Amino acid sequence: MSDSSQVLFVCVHNAGRSQMAAALTAMRGEGSIDVRSAGTEPAEQVNPAVLEAMAEIGIDLSQEQPKVLQDEVVAASDVVITMGCGDACPVYPGIAYEDWELDDPAGRDLEAVRLIRDEIDARVTGLVERLLGQKLAAPGETQD
Repeated sequence: MSDSSQVLFVCVHNAGRSQMAAALTAMRGEGSIDVRSAGTEPAEQVNPAVLEAMAEIGIDLSQEQPKVLQDEVVAASDVVITMGCGDACPVYPGIAYEDWELDDPAGRDLEAVRLIRDEIDARVTGLVERLLGQKLAAPGETQD
């Protein structure tokens, strides 16, 4: 096991919210956080509007595939962030759990997905700051 924090993002289909959150955490954590995502009922592919919204900010999710949630991945995590998957995620002692209430991008237009992406990015920035113990530049800003 690595010395970096292990973060898992879980939503139902692993085709939108959790994919965006994982990619944004990897970017903002600059390799200092091990991040994964999974779904309780994975879709066939990542939501096309999510692919487009993430590409707009320089993140390519085109090679990502939705993955099924596995108990061992949860058990290996330090932090599990759930996003609308209810009680389907197994709970293990010693793991920090958070539930982020976010709109589901499924069936939404690109503008709505951008708003969801930006809300996830703001939450991810706070999470990364807590995990790394340092202040990050706000999304869209550069740090001095």
